[in-house]
Amino acid sequence: MNLYTIDTGLFKLDGGAMFGVVPKMIWQNLNPPDANNMCTWAMRCLLVEDGDRLILIDNGIGNKQDDKFFSHYYLHGDDTLDKSLAKHGFSKDDITDVFLTHLHFDHCGGSIIREGEKLRPAFNNATYWSNEKHWDWAVNPNDREKASFLKDNILPIQESGQLEFVETNDGVVFSEHIKIRFAYGHTDAMMLPQISYKDTTILYMADLLPSTGHIPLPYVMAYDMFPLQTLKEKKSFLQEAVQNNYILYLEHDPINECCTVQQTEKGIRVGEILKISEL
Repeated sequence: MNLYTIDTGLFKLDGGAMFGVVPKMIWQNLNPPDANNMCTWAMRCLLVEDGDRLILIDNGIGNKQDDKFFSHYYLHGDDTLDKSLAKHGFSKDDITDVFLTHLHFDHCGGSIIREGEKLRPAFNNATYWSNEKHWDWAVNPNDREKASFLKDNILPIQESGQLEFVETNDGVVFSEHIKIRFAYGHTDAMMLPQISYKDTTILYMADLLPSTGHIPLPYVMAYDMFPLQTLKEKKSFLQEAVQNNYILYLEHDPINECCTVQQTEKGIRVGEILKISEL
């Protein structure tokens, strides 16, 4: 089994939205904003070589939207999905499974590419994985979350015939070394892959824990649909991570790829900073 970090580029989001009720005078020390209050975030995915399966977890924002759309997010950096795959000797056609933690545009935008007026799957030989509960939530979005669920990212997956659903049972087996955990605070039925690797456990945190700066419990994004549910879930997962010495994989942290957590007098805080390549 092998794991590869897949960096797909950097983007910017409003700092206040990312840190919720936490005052700017506090969060600005964690991720300094620019003059427009925008902070830089990663779109860091993970490639898992598990037996005869090559599983890509999330795939970034993609490149098929128009200039007006991208102007809101200030894409920057030298990394792309294709370049990161090639760095490890792979291409999109090698991917057997595209695992979508959830269907917000910055997690699944690379699923579909545009060829003229046609939209088609970017991964010709892959099965795309979601779950029925979250899929229904995304294709029939509430008014608050609608802007994050772009039909161009979602509907062509189903139309291609490459979409499959997993059961929404916490701990359901996905592959030999991966089981799926679920969280419901950020969006309905977000999937968190839990990976057994080299005698340790890596938990892919998706948007339950975007960065090390979000480890203190009150640091909950304003983007979350059910912030009190996020608070409850984050507390439970962090306690479990401390007890079992999990490594947490951070999708949006602009600097830190992975970390452990530890119990301190102030509560659970960041422990060791790690990289997948160092494990």
